[in-house]
Formats: sequence, C-alpha cells, structure tokens
Amino acid sequence: MSLYLGKNLQVSIFGQSHAPAIGVTVDGLPAGEAVDLEALERFLQRRAPGQDPTATARKEGDKPKILCGLLEGRTCGAPLAAVIENTNTRAQDYDQFQDIPRPGHADYTAHVRYGGFQDAAGGGHFSGRLTAPLCIAGAICIQILERRGIEIAAHVRTIAGVEDRPFDPMGEDLETLRALKSASFPVLDPAAEAKMRAVILEAKEQLDSVGGVVECIACGVPAGLGGPMFGGMESRLAAALFGVPAVKGVEFGAGFEAARLRGSENNDPFVIKNGAVSLKSNRAGGILGGITDGMPLLMRVAFKPTPSIGREQDSVSLTRKTPEKLKVHGRHDPCIAPRAVPVVEAAVAVVLLDALLS
Repeated sequence: MSLYLGKNLQVSIFGQSHAPAIGVTVDGLPAGEAVDLEALERFLQRRAPGQDPTATARKEGDKPKILCGLLEGRTCGAPLAAVIENTNTRAQDYDQFQDIPRPGHADYTAHVRYGGFQDAAGGGHFSGRLTAPLCIAGAICIQILERRGIEIAAHVRTIAGVEDRPFDPMGEDLETLRALKSASFPVLDPAAEAKMRAVILEAKEQLDSVGGVVECIACGVPAGLGGPMFGGMESRLAAALFGVPAVKGVEFGAGFEAARLRGSENNDPFVIKNGAVSLKSNRAGGILGGITDGMPLLMRVAFKPTPSIGREQDSVSLTRKTPEKLKVHGRHDPCIAPRAVPVVEAAVAVVLLDALLS
C-alpha cells in the first residue's frame, strides 16, 4: 500500500484533496497514553492553509474528528481512526487537467498508472492536502515521545537562497525548540523571516513559486534504534520524508558536505561524558550504521518550487496528442516550505515511535 507507513506502529492515510473527507488510521499505539486534543488541533493549525499571505488562499478549518481509539482521553489499545472534512473545495478548477497534465505534477504519471480514472481535482490522493492526516498521527506520536524525553522541532532553513541559521548539531535548548512550534513563520533568526517572506511574495506577484529546505532535529533519542542496511534509521526516515509531496532531497548530519571532507575531518571522535559514551561532534547526524548513536538526529529536507504556477507553460493533450499551452488557476502556495515544517516533524515522530516500539 503506497499510503501505508510503519511496522510496529502502522499508519494508513486515505482520501483525496477534494473528497468529502481525508483521514488516517493508526494501529499499534501503546494503550493508556493521554492525548491532548487541544494540543493536537494547535499542531494541525501550523500546517493548515489560508492563514498567511505567503500560503494558499484555500481556507480549511482542519478540525480532526476522532472516530475511535480513545477512551476518556487515553489510547485504549484499539486502532485510532480520525477524519478531517474538506469544506472549501473547487473541483471545477481542475477539470482540464484530466486531459492536459500540469508540468511538475503527477497528472501524467497518475493517468498512465490508473488508466485515466484518477481523481485530478486538487491532485487527488497525490495532493499535499493528505499531509493533514499525517499530522494527526504525528502530533499524537509527538505527545508520546515528549513523555519519553524526546523533543522534535523543525524550521525553515533556506528559501530561494535566503538562509536561517542552522541548528547546532550538538542540540538546542528546550526553550528554543518549543518557540519554533508556536511561531507563525518558524525560523531561528528573526531577521531571516522578513527576507524569506519578501522572496516568496515577489515570486507570487510574478505568478511563480520558490522552493526551500526544512531542517529538523530530534533531541533525546536514545542510542540503539534501527538496524543495518534497509532497516536503518536513515532508510526509514528517508522513506517517510520522501512520502511527503514535493520532497526532492533528504540528507543527514553533514550530508553531501561529507563527500568533500577527509575521514579525519568527518569522523566524530568518541568521548566519555558524565560516565557514559558520547561523541565530541555530530557530523553523522546521530546515526551510525543505520543505528542511533545517542546524539541528536539532524536532517534537512528539500522541497521543490510549487509546480502550480500562473505563468503559461507547455503541455500536451493526452487525447488529441497535440501541444497545448496551459495556465494553472486556483489557490496554491507560492512556497511549500513554511507549511511543511510541522509535516516534517510529524513524519519523523511516526518513524521514531515506530522504532521505539520494536
């Protein structure tokens, strides 16, 4: 199943962008865990559309309805299921894309894969709209992980060349991490916000879009999670993160920069700290041999520019086999990265809780 994630904690996402509702089932949650529904809604609001001029104008309340899996505010051992109603849909904006695929979108490949029966409205089940139910699962996992001493946070690292300061690979204090989760535009350097907003709004005025990078850190992760090769933490995290629409790159620790270093520069020396094994640096990003080493997990996720833009583009008619000019109308984010911050946190949380339960 392509919309299925996890082994011990099994998350399955369903719905389409303009269907009556989207939702998620989460099987394998430990019983007896308290779920703060107000905190869950606050988490979803960080991702919700229509709240900022740098985002899509589509307004959705994104109020989750828990159907089962909770009893008196705690997980009861049964699978948890939740839905979010789609209340502000305009499927007519997408009629032409059944025949004329949008460049950069899944319209053509979905047409080939599903024989023309795919739902093109809003991208169907290829839409970033389906990251909302992922955030339901992730928000619940985050609450459980926090009670186990694990804190996950992310920020907008770069947008179109404008940079925020990076996370300290050795970790950030709790106050800094939690401040990001309450920020309307999550950056570490306040000066970066105005510059990033200006770049996004400029692209929007030009009927264009820009990409960005989201950096995520998980502090308090114990050593020993994961395994070699395909069961490694990088493999599991990357699989979840690449499942987020528009993600085109994932790197851990020093990432691609490590390829330009010598071993003597890239290796993280071992030290004894407070009577326990630790590392002097964290260029590995908290993972060695696919297994967590006790240092903060550090990763960066690259998002492509939103492919739905108002500029004229070249396409073709799938039925007539003729060249066509296409302008995409409707409501779209000129930059995906700011709203993707909680989505990255959610994906990382699901993978980490899944690993803890193994």
